[in-house]
Amino acid sequence: MQRSLRLSLSLSGVAALALSNGALLSAAAQDAGGADDLGVMEINLKDAVKFNWGFQGALQGSGTPNQAGIGGFLPIAVGENSVFFADVLLNANFADYGGYSSIVNTEVAGTTISTSTRLGYRWLNGDRSWMYGVNAGYDSRPMNTGNADSGVTLYDKESAFFQQVAAGLEAVSDTWNFNAYALIPVGDTEQQLNRAFQGGALDTYGLDVGYAITPEWDASIGYYYQSGDLGEADGSGVQAGLDYQIAYGLTAGINLSYDEAFETRVSGNIEYRFGSNSAAAETKKKAWQKPTIQALSESVKNRNIRVHDAAGSCKVFDPLQGGQITNNGWVKSQTMLFNGRLHPLKYQTNTPIVHCNPGAKRATANGWEPA
Repeated sequence: MQRSLRLSLSLSGVAALALSNGALLSAAAQDAGGADDLGVMEINLKDAVKFNWGFQGALQGSGTPNQAGIGGFLPIAVGENSVFFADVLLNANFADYGGYSSIVNTEVAGTTISTSTRLGYRWLNGDRSWMYGVNAGYDSRPMNTGNADSGVTLYDKESAFFQQVAAGLEAVSDTWNFNAYALIPVGDTEQQLNRAFQGGALDTYGLDVGYAITPEWDASIGYYYQSGDLGEADGSGVQAGLDYQIAYGLTAGINLSYDEAFETRVSGNIEYRFGSNSAAAETKKKAWQKPTIQALSESVKNRNIRVHDAAGSCKVFDPLQGGQITNNGWVKSQTMLFNGRLHPLKYQTNTPIVHCNPGAKRATANGWEPA
């Protein structure tokens, strides 16, 4: 009887210890796995979507400059399942690599400041498995010019100022993301860069499709159609990108594009954003890192004004082979860069012609502006 009682007490003690340890292990597991227990439906967007700012930079690409700057995302109104926001960028644009023009013929020179502003609205679907968004805005790009990328000195170098309006559509899930965009130049879209070349801001319409390979790696592929620069740049192109999240808020990527106007271009980019949620509990941080939640406060993509300069934008024929510009009287002592060399021009016109400017109101059919 005593033996039985001792055995019963012993078993009771073991059971109590096991239950106690089990409860402790369960509590520890709950603490460790709190991010999983905190479902996406339980996230309060007013806690997760906050003002953030940071730095971004990119190497020159197809019609875009070497640049670095500062940007900020401002949630204007955060609802239960949506956010209305403003997204602004301010970039310093730097000179092109020596002997390699970002706009094809003329090297971009000096430092200018470009701006980009977007207003947008993003929202989550019923089970928060997808984020959708629309945005629109305005971009500006001053541009200084240098010599030809072939090393030939270009005369009458001029600065240019380009503008565009833009619109975009977004869709993001845990695995896929889609981005459709339209970049539409406005104002003086074709401008004289120097005596030989005109430069034009390009209309660009595209769609990028991205896939999350891992939480850190994201790949994308896209198609775009561009037009502009007196028809010299019209055509389709493809691009691919690979982004890597080095740390929370820090992302670097590489981009590859091809079209007939720019041919193959490779560029890189980096972005770092300071969030205002650094003091939040770690479990909440992990929950907020879900792609659909993160996408609510990410910077809008595809914002550069793309510029292309056409060779011989004024219709010029080689005088050494008997070429003629117009069919009127003769004017001498002009020079024009053609086929990589400076040639004296001798052509017929009733009015002295001072420079190539197809965009001028009084320009001839061949693009030359009378005095």
